[in-house]
Amino acid sequence: MQIDPLALEKTTTPDRDNDPAYDLSKFAHSKAFQQKSHALIPGGAHTYAKGDDQYPELAPGFIVRGEGCHVWDVDGNEFIEYGMGLRSVTLGHAYRPVVEAAYRQMLLGINFTRPTKLEVECAEKVASLIESAEMVKFAKNGSDVTTAAVKLARAHTGRDLVAICAEHAFFSVDDWFIGSTAMSAGIPSAIRDLTVKFHYNDLDSVKALFATYPGQIACLIMEAATIQEPVDDFLHEVQKLCRENGAVFILDEIITGFRRHLGGAQKYYGIRPDLSTFGKALGNGFSIAALVGKRELMELGGLQHNKERVFLLSTTYGAESHCLAAAMETMRIYEQENVIEYLYRQGERLIHGVNQAISEYGLEDYFQIAGNPTNLIYVTRDQAKERSQPFRTLFLQETIKHGLLMPSLVVSYSHSDQDIDRTIQGIGEALYVYKKALAEGVEKYLVGRPVKPVFRKFN
Repeated sequence: MQIDPLALEKTTTPDRDNDPAYDLSKFAHSKAFQQKSHALIPGGAHTYAKGDDQYPELAPGFIVRGEGCHVWDVDGNEFIEYGMGLRSVTLGHAYRPVVEAAYRQMLLGINFTRPTKLEVECAEKVASLIESAEMVKFAKNGSDVTTAAVKLARAHTGRDLVAICAEHAFFSVDDWFIGSTAMSAGIPSAIRDLTVKFHYNDLDSVKALFATYPGQIACLIMEAATIQEPVDDFLHEVQKLCRENGAVFILDEIITGFRRHLGGAQKYYGIRPDLSTFGKALGNGFSIAALVGKRELMELGGLQHNKERVFLLSTTYGAESHCLAAAMETMRIYEQENVIEYLYRQGERLIHGVNQAISEYGLEDYFQIAGNPTNLIYVTRDQAKERSQPFRTLFLQETIKHGLLMPSLVVSYSHSDQDIDRTIQGIGEALYVYKKALAEGVEKYLVGRPVKPVFRKFN
């Protein structure tokens, strides 16, 4: 390690009793609500990624409102947010045109005994943007539609095995995926054994699966890209292998959809999957997701065939009209206001500024920005240059002190140049402490326990 502690400003162990930066009372109402929430709600939240174990001790526990890219917690603290509703809020919190579209529809009713006209109109709109969308089925969240895609593939092929990309973090809350993680408690081994894994940008690993399980793999599901870009025509080569082996090729676009390109990452990379799934950015935070794909597959869940019926998606709230109205308005804004180009610009501005701070402190081996400009993450490493949860916690803690809430670095249409510049400055301050912690020990600067990965066997 090349960091010289003598080159740093001399510091003493922080006085956590008197230093306002370490004042737990700043989050007093959050701490009180956390005790109540854990008594009432398993995990204290309804999404694992929002849990207390994902944030440092010095962190807001509960958000009361948001506007654009700014949020306020129960203690009145304001933050620029870079999680943006787990990447679902692409335009901004409480984005007025979308909220008003949903409100107008709510005044007309949101759920009826028969379908609404809006279901057809919204499906038509999605199909006009996504070239592979010969048919469309709506649901409430990404897990609904990825599981539906897997079910269609199994019904179509008569096979049981599902191949998933090992490097892609999340596909569904359902057993076929969760059984492949460290949190597999409660899932029968017979189900866990039906999911097999390959590696991204490793075509040989895909070939090996088809060779090991000939005629048994129903589908292969993956994201088009996360922090790694496809190399050597990987996506097209995988699709070719699927076709040669009779498996359905599924692209999970829950995150990439309406970020990489208006036509999805599939348009960006020039590939046409058999099935694909969309969500998150589709409704700017409203609960809506979509399964789209080839008619011959999608119609298995319909009425216009004489084959065995597939119970595809049938949810009471799957086509709530106010969510469809929000999606329609969101897609309209994407088309008319060049939102995606703006996301790229602000993401690149953020990359440039943060990389300057990284270089200034000589932290290239210890802190990195990764991913596409529209969907960035950061990587924290310790003195041995290994990925580190304690250093991630420290970075979160220090950026929170500077009014930044950033489990990731996801920009929105509401992140202004001023917001980005303020963020870069705050990250620079946090990296200054990060460098000191590398030289003097992270425990000297970290308040409380480190964060933990969501997928772990024990608490």
